[in-house]
Amino acid sequence: MKRLILIVAALSMALVAEAQSRQVVDGIVAVVGKTIVRHSDIEQAYTQVRLHQGMQNEQVEKCKLLENMLVSKMLVHKGMVDSVQVSEDQVEREVQRYLQAAVLQAGGKDKLRQVFNYSYDELHDQYFDILHDRMLSQQVEYELTQNVNVTPAEVTEFFSKYDADSLPEIPTQYEVSEIVIEPVISEAERDRVREELSMLRERILKGENFSMLAKLYSQDPGSASKGGEVGFFGRGQMVGEFESAAFALKPGEVSPVVETKFGFHIIQLIERRGNTINVRHILMQPKTSSEDLLRARITLDSLAQELRQGSITFEEAAMRYSDGVSKGQGGAVSNPVEGGARFDKATFNQLYPGIGIVAMDEGEISNATAITTPENKQAYCLVKLTKKIPAHKANLTDDYDRIYNAALQSAKAKKVYDWCNRMVRTTYVRIADEYKDCPGFQVNWNQGALSSN
Repeated sequence: MKRLILIVAALSMALVAEAQSRQVVDGIVAVVGKTIVRHSDIEQAYTQVRLHQGMQNEQVEKCKLLENMLVSKMLVHKGMVDSVQVSEDQVEREVQRYLQAAVLQAGGKDKLRQVFNYSYDELHDQYFDILHDRMLSQQVEYELTQNVNVTPAEVTEFFSKYDADSLPEIPTQYEVSEIVIEPVISEAERDRVREELSMLRERILKGENFSMLAKLYSQDPGSASKGGEVGFFGRGQMVGEFESAAFALKPGEVSPVVETKFGFHIIQLIERRGNTINVRHILMQPKTSSEDLLRARITLDSLAQELRQGSITFEEAAMRYSDGVSKGQGGAVSNPVEGGARFDKATFNQLYPGIGIVAMDEGEISNATAITTPENKQAYCLVKLTKKIPAHKANLTDDYDRIYNAALQSAKAKKVYDWCNRMVRTTYVRIADEYKDCPGFQVNWNQGALSSN
């Protein structure tokens, strides 16, 4: 769960800022087709830039922000014209992820208005509109750029264009491996949860409302508030046990208790549309006892001693004992935010808050530390610092993956800018006078007979 929160929270504040800017009734800076950019959109985005990057050249930065928004609006406009479909259920699932992060950030659902100036339902509606447009623009952009690639020679050429003094400073980075042990839940506790769900199922079969019971008892934060409704999904989108049980149901039918890695469920089929179904469910998770957690910690403490004595390698121990998703890679952990194998200090600390990575040496193994897994289960882990890359100026040897990604993104951006320069000739575009002569625009937004003069 902590990893999911990290991914979502990294973008959550930007979405909240964007949502808050829509609260203000103000002037329109630009129109692209039937979409608009407000003055408050730019002001709010510029405020975020100043908060994260310090003082900038205001006019230059606002022009950059405006062009980013214009490109996004052009992509949305194209999606609307071509009737590109974005699944509302997919948007809703993303909305729930962001709402969950916002609730955690605010310290509770009842504190959302105090922190974000919106109630839960109001924030939901704001997120839905923003995420729908983002997903639509991303879908159109993907279609435009999916075949763009860069060769090693192009990566080298891209890097060579940077002046030595302008190369970015890369902070200290870390590559780590982990061994995770999830406490074994007692059979008595598993039976307790099965029995409780079975009793709820009996109540539903006798006429009680599934949705109401889901709101009262389900432990799935994404669907409980909606009466357990998950939304439409196809095969391959859910864990296997859940999917198999759900697709076997008839409309209105309630499944027996189903176990997945997330816990135990009962499922009711709401509707079937072609190869997709919509269901509601009630999730209950067995509780981990303090004794179970203590046993997991003792096991890892003992394993750590063997590792430090060299009785077994970390990679062998991970593949043999770990319950983590990284066990197949010998425990090597991937960065869930940026991809790749490297972490900066802040990202690492959010994933492993009890481990002081800065003070560790290469090859050192941490003590057993409590964590929360992606499935929201309590567990303990050992972390090995496999490599520490000191802070340095970016270079092709240490940072090839980072530079490759930057070169690829630059190539994709050029493809989108070239496309916009063609699209603007046949699309209604109007830009306010104060921004018409922006320096550094990559697209000639003022060209074409349909543009405002």
